[in-house]
Amino acid sequence: MNPVFRVCFVCTGNICRSPMAESVFRAHIADAGLGGLVEIGSAGTDGWHEGDGADPRTVSVLTSAGYPIAHRARQFTASWFAGLDLVIALDSGHLRTLRRLAPGPDDAAKVRLLGSYQDADGPWRERDVPDPYYGGHDGFEECLAMIEAATDGLLEAVRAALAAEGHVPLHSPHHPQKKEDA
Repeated sequence: MNPVFRVCFVCTGNICRSPMAESVFRAHIADAGLGGLVEIGSAGTDGWHEGDGADPRTVSVLTSAGYPIAHRARQFTASWFAGLDLVIALDSGHLRTLRRLAPGPDDAAKVRLLGSYQDADGPWRERDVPDPYYGGHDGFEECLAMIEAATDGLLEAVRAALAAEGHVPLHSPHHPQKKEDA
């Protein structure tokens, strides 16, 4: 099955937050049985770390939480918009940068803030995932918690987009209908 929906997570250098979000979302997509339909990647707004692996603290936090990671940093370019359905910014600075980079309004509309997918009553008020690079291990753990808090909402948005195109039912055996929907 060829992917029909493409998502790219974007942070600054593509070694901390965006590869973390990529790994978490890839695992959730696989668990939902959508792995063959959704292609997931990540990139940075800047090319400082292009070709590097993920920060060792990112790898440590993901591995401890049971998420696999295989990653090489790359820089996001405007030409990528044509092949993507969603571009997920990890903070509002990335959101602004990506929207400025977008070739047109339709491409700018593809850019969303990851934190916007968290429930309104979610565990964190701030919608930006802070950069843990200059801090300690606990900052990476906080980033993981914030990313996980938004992942279910993002998964449901992707499922809804796939359902609207007739690729999957809105409710699957992996995610049964809520009682009030039945």
